[in-house]
Amino acid sequence: MSDDVRELLTLAALDDRPERELLVRLAGPAADHLLAQAEAAALIDPGHGDGRLRFTASAIGAELTARLTDTARRLLHAHLAQASYDPARRDRHTTLAADTADPRTARHTARAAARAAGHARLRGEHPLAAELSLLAAQRTPHEDTGLLTDRALTAVRDASHCGDLPRARAATRLILEHDTSPAQRVGALLALLDASGQHLHSADELFAAAIHETAGRPDLTAQILLRQALWANVNEGSPEQAAILASHAADLAHAADDTTTAALALAMQARIQRILGHPGAEATLERALSLPRTAPVPVNATPEHLAARHALFDDHPDRARAALLPLLVQAQRTGDTEATVDLLRSLAEAELRTGRCAKALDYARRAQALSDNAGLSPGPACYTSALVEGTAFRTDTALAHARRGIDASRHEDYKVFLSRNLHALGHLLLAADRPKEALEPLEEVRALEEQQQVRDPSILRWHADLAEALLAVGRPAEAEDLLTDTHRTATDLGRTSVLPALDRARALLDAARGDYDTAAQRLTTTADRLRDLPLERGRTLLALSHTERRARRRASARTAAQKAADLFTAYGAHPWADAATHALHRLRPSSTDAGARLTGAEERCARLAAAGASNRDIAATLTVSVKTVEATLTRVYRKLNVHSRVQLAHAITPALE
Repeated sequence: MSDDVRELLTLAALDDRPERELLVRLAGPAADHLLAQAEAAALIDPGHGDGRLRFTASAIGAELTARLTDTARRLLHAHLAQASYDPARRDRHTTLAADTADPRTARHTARAAARAAGHARLRGEHPLAAELSLLAAQRTPHEDTGLLTDRALTAVRDASHCGDLPRARAATRLILEHDTSPAQRVGALLALLDASGQHLHSADELFAAAIHETAGRPDLTAQILLRQALWANVNEGSPEQAAILASHAADLAHAADDTTTAALALAMQARIQRILGHPGAEATLERALSLPRTAPVPVNATPEHLAARHALFDDHPDRARAALLPLLVQAQRTGDTEATVDLLRSLAEAELRTGRCAKALDYARRAQALSDNAGLSPGPACYTSALVEGTAFRTDTALAHARRGIDASRHEDYKVFLSRNLHALGHLLLAADRPKEALEPLEEVRALEEQQQVRDPSILRWHADLAEALLAVGRPAEAEDLLTDTHRTATDLGRTSVLPALDRARALLDAARGDYDTAAQRLTTTADRLRDLPLERGRTLLALSHTERRARRRASARTAAQKAADLFTAYGAHPWADAATHALHRLRPSSTDAGARLTGAEERCARLAAAGASNRDIAATLTVSVKTVEATLTRVYRKLNVHSRVQLAHAITPALE
């Protein structure tokens, strides 16, 4: 590598987002030639076409800068500051070029870095904001303790937005080294806890350190217990322990007259009570909503956000939406990325429940992009993307989101969103008529939810899906037990929002037993109850069509399928519209003309196969060979245009009219 190429690449390595235009300003007309040499040597990657310079391996940039002396590094940053056209990056290079031995220069560059961090934050460039705010704290003279602490806390929060734990820890160390105030020291540790999210592997030690720093103050202790409650619920899957911690935090905050922390602790307690099926959950939430808050808090931790979530659980999506929109504005104004993602996710779910698929898709995609760009845990956004994409766009895209969410949640041991992504996967596979594949993730959801002591069936509605999968694979007794137990729990807790899906699954159980009249009546009644939830109504009408088809009532089956297709099409639920259209296609009058009718032997064989008999059992019953059974079923499948025994079970009765 020539010296000129090395110098140009070193300048690029010192810039957090090097661009050709910047390097041309520094190197003049020779820049393109030098960069071409670097590309030929496979040192940089030219394949993006966006004008940015990317090293083919991150170690290249690190190696180029590692051997620089402090003086040489500052000089190069000074050149970059002169050439940069972006104010935030110009201030970054100015700060890094300064000699901090002079207190006046240090103060000046610290102010410049803090100003640049603010600009980067407003533009949503959180990694740059984290670097600049930490630089501002590090350049602040140690005797300015209050200012240093404020800037370091800002750095921790900026780092939390992009998952930059090394910078969050560095900023926390600054505070612990230079500030003796218990409130500031505890605040730093709490900010680090908040920044760590799912990536914290030493939670017990950090919580113990924070408790030690409280100096016995109940207000500070309450704040730590609140974080411990959140950690116990989300990461450890222990809601009972979380409820105890949240209750203790609320009591301590009340004693200290800290109504802000008390409100957050009561909201956490109400959340856990709902999970556990505690009858006092709503009363606890009302207490939280009644308390004044005198300090800013994360919007997604407020009682108002929890109230909106409860409205979603109870099938009041319009009420949830009305509460969520102003919270979203507030989160965006404060630059809280994690809260913004949570609110976008909740809005996506609310819009999906009301059938506004295009809006739901927009919210889900915004949440996914923001989550990915900020380096947040993928589990939450992937779960919402899987649900929305699977309803509004494409099943294969949705399955990819669900599987990514599962992998990430397993890796992070994020139990709450492992359950949710597994449910999304099972739900999608079931909707795609792949019940055997759906069964495994849905059974794992049941095990995880039992492990996490989730009693309220409205929070994650996996029960009806699992019952349907069990029924499809020939385990009706287990499906019935699950439906009976869940219906009893939902009724006891007053969770009427859960009942329509349970009734839909119960109707499929009735139909599997040959009681088509009861099944059809149950589905008709359920569909009437779902007029405010059009997509759920469409799913119920589609189930009604399948039931009427099996009962040989083809006209009624066509009517129900047409209504379902119209609903799904009107609301933009494309995968479901395709399923309803397919059902209509199979119900066309021409599908049962003389040429498609089964012979007597085919009919007997088909009935036994649809009832679940194996080829060997069918051969023994009909006193023919297994090969004859295989050939007969091949003809049946071709005549009825089916590809599996599950499809055969749905198709067999109308074909035998």
